[in-house]
Amino acid sequence: LTVSPVSPLLFMPGHLRLGGGPFCVAVTLVEPFSGTLLGSGTSRSFRPCSCRLLGHPGADLRLKIEELAQERSRLEEDKKLLEAQLERLTLQGDFDQSRTKVLHLSLNPASVARQRFREDWQQLQEECKHLRELVRALEAGGPVPADLEAAAGLPSSKEVAELKRQVESAELKNQRLKEVFQTKIQEFRKACYALTGYQVDITTEGQFRLTSMYAERKADCLVFKAAGPSGTKMQLLETEFSRTVPELIELHLLRQDSIPAFLSALTLDLFSRQTVA
Repeated sequence: LTVSPVSPLLFMPGHLRLGGGPFCVAVTLVEPFSGTLLGSGTSRSFRPCSCRLLGHPGADLRLKIEELAQERSRLEEDKKLLEAQLERLTLQGDFDQSRTKVLHLSLNPASVARQRFREDWQQLQEECKHLRELVRALEAGGPVPADLEAAAGLPSSKEVAELKRQVESAELKNQRLKEVFQTKIQEFRKACYALTGYQVDITTEGQFRLTSMYAERKADCLVFKAAGPSGTKMQLLETEFSRTVPELIELHLLRQDSIPAFLSALTLDLFSRQTVA
């Protein structure tokens, strides 16, 4: 930018005004740029950031319009914020008392609930008080007062003694039933041993060990395992003794599928061995 010394120069802070009359150019100087001021004998460099015409009738109006547009944008943002706050307050139950009337029910559910809460709280306080007194009486080891027993819902001393007597009687009956049951079980096992010739013992759950009265050794036994949903079907498990009678197993179990026939044949076989011996 070359400025002639003939043009009048008016300096303002940060600005450079060129020309005179109703129309002149105003240049805002921000950073240096390559230029020369003639007639001053001094070379300086400036960079214009913006320039506008001063004194033009529409310039001030444009500035005013821009300012009003910015103000309008700011007001619209404020309006949106206020509307959001109003909506939030409305959802929270706030209202304008000058425009809204509130009617209170004569039978207000909230008041009824508060009254019920107070009554329940008082009742619980009384129960806690009685329970504390009852605990202190029980810790002391003395008799429990009748009013505390009634308040705590505890049975009386006579009722407690009667209940203890009933429990002892029931335990005695249970013990007698166990003894009778054991006796009957032994009688039943002896009867089965005498009638069938086999002693049946339960080894584990679902397994039964059969020992014949004619067995040559105590270790000679058969083991059957209950199978099927109801446990009515039996399977013979391999033992050292079962390996000595493969013919009987092949005939009576695999072909005839009869455990009683197998046990009967085994009894006759063992009996014949002892008779021959």
